[in-house]
Amino acid sequence: MAGIRALISLSFGGAIGLMFLMLGCALPVYDKYWPLFLLFFYILAPIPYGISRRIVDDTDSASNACKELALFLTTGIVVSAFGLPIIFARADVIAWGACALVLTGNVVIFATILGFFLVFGSNDDFSWQQW
Repeated sequence: MAGIRALISLSFGGAIGLMFLMLGCALPVYDKYWPLFLLFFYILAPIPYGISRRIVDDTDSASNACKELALFLTTGIVVSAFGLPIIFARADVIAWGACALVLTGNVVIFATILGFFLVFGSNDDFSWQQW
């Protein structure tokens, strides 16, 4: 039952984060849809770490270069996702209020992605592979 609660919480977090992103785009005050390019970052963020988890053997307690590279690439994607709305706002492509809404959505979405890997990442009694 704990897995279903986690799944519902993660889906609620994703919906709230996308709501903030859409509010930053679609409110009549802002009315610019450039921040929707962040959807690419949301899709790309978990891919390097997911690939490295398939390749890396978890029995090795030492640091692994593949895992380190995956974390580096994921960090670059996340930092770019936070930087893009700020660059848009500095270039007057979007308003600063829209930038604040989009950054709030970024925090919620990336916390949801992190929560997914924390909840479903371990090979304990409950795994995402059951779904």
